[in-house]
Amino acid sequence: MNDNITTLRVAEIQRFCMHDGPGVRTTVFFKGCPLRCEWCHNPEMQKSERELLFFGNKCISCRLCASCVAHKFDGGKHTVDREKCVVCGKCADLCPTTALQICGNDMSVNEIVREVKKDVAFYGENGGVTLSGGEPLAQSGVVDLLKALKSDGINTAIETCGYFDVSAVLPYTDLFLWDIKDTDPARHKQYTGASNERVLENLFAADEMGAKTRLRCIIINGVNADTDHYMRIREIKEKLKNCAGADVLPYHAYGGSKAVALGLPDNGDASLIPTDDEINEAKRIICG
Repeated sequence: MNDNITTLRVAEIQRFCMHDGPGVRTTVFFKGCPLRCEWCHNPEMQKSERELLFFGNKCISCRLCASCVAHKFDGGKHTVDREKCVVCGKCADLCPTTALQICGNDMSVNEIVREVKKDVAFYGENGGVTLSGGEPLAQSGVVDLLKALKSDGINTAIETCGYFDVSAVLPYTDLFLWDIKDTDPARHKQYTGASNERVLENLFAADEMGAKTRLRCIIINGVNADTDHYMRIREIKEKLKNCAGADVLPYHAYGGSKAVALGLPDNGDASLIPTDDEINEAKRIICG
């Protein structure tokens, strides 16, 4: 493998993933995203900067981090003064319970490839590596990573919000998992901060260039859980020449605990979770 020192900001690497593309996969999550979805499942990956997460339920008040001015202990209660935190990571290195964690580590392409290649024996014929986030295409260096993976014969997939042109990475990507967050332009802008026009234009442009896609459709009660939205997804799917199908996914509230760990309001809302019957109805309309 050639010496590639291109650096990428990685949030996490997860192994043995079964829902991020075909087969058994290693998923590399990247920091940074152009959208700000109110229901975001990975709020710690929205910003490109390194961030400190503090999971208070894991803290045992050992006070190993107390020498840092950002950490306060008052009556046994541990708080983090984020204005004083420089995200150096020393407290996370000391924490014995992972109550303190740093999200965002800079890794070279070679380092990432070496890490994911530890799992090659488990990929079989269909598995491989999926780039996710955040939005992996927010970092231009992912094209070098994809080239390196393909040079080693590894199947590649990208989970994308569709905001960026994919032509640069298309030759090195076997599958795009393309998020369709909402087909209503006004709602999309209201809940994500951007219109869906660019997302759909990029999707059809990629399709014309031969990109193989699979649509990812998160269903959220009170937002996009309606028949008109489902019908529009089906129309989009049927117009695409190279679409491998659609995954209909229920909203979950797990991102709320991570938002709190970042010092943000809890964005998890159980009332937004659709029932099994509602998901099945969405699948019936979208998938046919």
